[in-house]
Formats: sequence, C-alpha cells, structure tokens
Amino acid sequence: MTKLRVLGLVIAIVALLGGLIYGSFSVVQFECSLCVEFNGQRQCRTGSGASQEDAQAAAQRAACAVMAAGMAESIQCDNQIPTNVQCQ
Repeated sequence: MTKLRVLGLVIAIVALLGGLIYGSFSVVQFECSLCVEFNGQRQCRTGSGASQEDAQAAAQRAACAVMAAGMAESIQCDNQIPTNVQCQ
C-alpha cells in the first residue's frame, strides 16, 4: 500500500472512533419510571432520554419487551396508558 492510502485509512479510522466516542456522550436530561399493565401482567421499568417523551417511551418499550410476544402485541402494549409515571 502506498503512504497516501495508509494515511487515508488511519484518518478514516480515527474519524469513525471519534464519532462513536462523541455519540456515546450524549446528554441525558430526563429519566422516567413507569408501570404498564398488559395481558394481565404488570411491569415497571425506567428509561432515559433527551426529552421527557423520549424517556417515557424508552421505559414503556422496556416494560413491554417483557410482556409482549410479537409485533402486534408490542404495538398494543406500547399504546397502553402507563401508570405511576415519575420523571426527573
């Protein structure tokens, strides 16, 4: 390989690693805990995100992942109104 190709490869690797590291330090501003009831089950989970809506959605997806089987049930569970919502 020529020196130019090696230099280009090194720059690309450094840029990729820099992007990954920068993306992993995203600011989490909200954390929400909530409970969801679905199919006779109840699960409580915590989620975080840049907005309160993102944090609630993350918590609800985590709770529904335990209770729902398949895409249709996941969508139904995600549409349930959560209880005991507490955000910080």
